[in-house]
Amino acid sequence: MAKIGIIGAGSWGTALSLLCANNGHQVTVWSIIEEEIAMLREKRQHETKLPGVTLPACIGFTTNLKEAMDEKDVLVLAVPSPYTRSTSHSMREFCRDGQIVLNVAKGVEEHTLKTLSQIIEEELPKAEVAVLSGPSHAEEVGRGLPTTCVVSTRRKTTAEYLQEIFMSPVFRVYTSPDILGVELGAALKNVIALAAGAADGLGYGDNTKAALITRGIAEISRLGVAMGAKPATFYGLTGIGDLIVTCASVHSRNRKAGYLIGKGYTMQEAMDEVKMVVEGVYSAKAALELSRKYQIEMPIVEQVNQVLFEGKSAKDAVNDLMLRDKKTESTELPWEE
Repeated sequence: MAKIGIIGAGSWGTALSLLCANNGHQVTVWSIIEEEIAMLREKRQHETKLPGVTLPACIGFTTNLKEAMDEKDVLVLAVPSPYTRSTSHSMREFCRDGQIVLNVAKGVEEHTLKTLSQIIEEELPKAEVAVLSGPSHAEEVGRGLPTTCVVSTRRKTTAEYLQEIFMSPVFRVYTSPDILGVELGAALKNVIALAAGAADGLGYGDNTKAALITRGIAEISRLGVAMGAKPATFYGLTGIGDLIVTCASVHSRNRKAGYLIGKGYTMQEAMDEVKMVVEGVYSAKAALELSRKYQIEMPIVEQVNQVLFEGKSAKDAVNDLMLRDKKTESTELPWEE
């Protein structure tokens, strides 16, 4: 049995608390929001973010960060990506040497272009940082539907330790040493999902979505490889797998926000309607800046930024993508002489 502190009581943190409790671990969940912790204690479910998922009495809830972190074998950092830095900074006072911190949020910091694990390492230099990612909507994990993820760390022994903690008959965990690739796939697919949702909102069909998914993973993998990630990662669970589910699922907040934008909502109106953090909006500018820094062509990312921040219509963005200069699909495939 492991002692696990879940830092963040949103839908994903709540779902993982149930998974860990069902696996026989001792779980404490933290939130800075007193009303949220009071609701979880009284109702034993997150009524707004994960309704219908009942949490067992063995899970503890607290607003005291020291209590949530004290003597824990693993800390799961499950706050939305815009709050990763501030929450990690608050954790520094209570973080012991060698503390395993498993990040489960997805994003890239806009101004620094750092991945979330890089932010955590900066704020918690004593910690050993790991990442859990993959096609894993909290709504389905909370209901016990079969789900597969990847845990990534620098040390194989730590990855296998975390794999053992989270593995269950309904939650299969693979390991990977490519932290950068896992995080980039997780963050950038949210940007592509905004485009896929906008296409749905415009009334376009399966052909359009398949094109966005396929060309989207091409953009993500080009950038990732240029940054030092491994190509195989982007064609696995945390690349194409996560991209497919985020572009297609009714649970996807990024797809939903894109859908509303396709229907004519502004970016802010769409975010207000979703009522949850739309992480793709926060990662879009960072993705564009990274593409410029590494001189990688990312036309979908460019168009998403123009729609989000420059007032361009989603329909005009799709038209501009379709009317780009003619290309070969893969420059790696040789022609016969």
